[in-house]
Amino acid sequence: MNGQSLWWPVLARNKKSITLNLREKEGQDILRRLIEQADILVENFRPGTLEKWGLDYASLSAVNPKLIMVRVSGFGQTGPYAPRAGYGSIGEAMGGLRHIVGEADRPPSRVGISIGDSLAATHATLGALAALRAREVSGRGQVVDCAIYEAVLTMMESTVTEYYKTGYVRERTGSRLPNIAPSNVYPTADGEILIAANQDTVFRRLCEVMGREEWIDDPRYRDHVSRGQNEVELDEKIGAWSVNFSSSDLLTTAKHDEGACLPAKSLRQRTCWKMLTLKQERRLSPMSTPGSESWLCKTCFQSSPPRPARCAALPQSWANIMRRSMPTGWGSVMLSSSSLRKGGFYEPY
Repeated sequence: MNGQSLWWPVLARNKKSITLNLREKEGQDILRRLIEQADILVENFRPGTLEKWGLDYASLSAVNPKLIMVRVSGFGQTGPYAPRAGYGSIGEAMGGLRHIVGEADRPPSRVGISIGDSLAATHATLGALAALRAREVSGRGQVVDCAIYEAVLTMMESTVTEYYKTGYVRERTGSRLPNIAPSNVYPTADGEILIAANQDTVFRRLCEVMGREEWIDDPRYRDHVSRGQNEVELDEKIGAWSVNFSSSDLLTTAKHDEGACLPAKSLRQRTCWKMLTLKQERRLSPMSTPGSESWLCKTCFQSSPPRPARCAALPQSWANIMRRSMPTGWGSVMLSSSSLRKGGFYEPY
C-alpha cells in the first residue's frame, strides 16, 4: 500500500534490521563482530552456503562459545536432500500435508496460506528456547537444525503410525473430519456455519434444537462411533436444516443451548468480528506502520505486555545498530566509509 509492503510491518515489529553482503570479507567481519554479543543467530541459506563463506558454526562458536545457531532449510543440514532448495510449498508436499488437503475427487490442494514456512518458524523457535535452557546448564551454545518438511510432518497426527502399523493411507475428505460427526461446514441462508457436535452430550442438544429428538436413540446416530459410520448421511440432513436459517439466528440458538457453532467467515468478516471481540478483551493493540495504521494482536504469552514497537525504517535501524553494537567510534567510522559500505553492506532500501 502506497508503495509499502503490508506483510513486512507485521513480521518486523519489535525488530531492527541491518543488511550485510556476506559474500564480501568486510560483511563477514561485521557479522563476526555482531555475533560477539549475540545469543542466537537464525539463518535460512541453502545448506553449505555459510560454510562456503567461512561462517560455519565451528568458526562462529570460536568467536562466541555461547552462540546458538538456528538453521532453517527445506530438508535439514544432512541427508541426500539437504543440498536442494526448499520452500514452504515443497515442505508441505514432502511432509504429506498437500496430499490430504482438498476434495476426494480433486487433485491435492493448498491450505490457503504458506503454513509450511510458519510451522518451520514455530518449531525453530521451540528449538531455540530449548537450546537457551540447555545453555543455562552447560554454558555452551549449539546448533538447532529445523527442516520445513519435518516441521510439517510433526503436525500430521497419527498418519505415519497408521500407515506403518496398518497400511492405511489417509486421503482427502474435503471439509469433513473422517469418522467424527457432525463436524463440518454447513450452508445457511446467508453463508456457511461450522457445527461441531461430535460429543454425545453436545449432539443431544443439537437434536433438540433441530427438533429431531428421535435421533438421540437412533442406532445410526446414538453414539460417537455410529455417527462416524454414517457421517455423510448425517451431514446431508443437518445441511438441509441449517440452510433455512441465517447464520446469526443459528449462532444465537447455539449460544443459548451451549452448542459448538461458529460462522465460517471470510477475511473481511473475520477481521470485523475479531475487532469487536478482541478489542473488547484488550487483545488488540494499535500500531503505526509505514504508510498506514493498523491493529495487531498482542502476543499470547504476555499478561502485562508493553506496547509493541513498530518496524523501523531500514536506513534508520541500520545506522542505529552499527553505532550501538560496535566499539566506540568504530561503527561511526564504518558508516562514513563509502568503500566499506559497498563491500560489507547492501545499500539500505
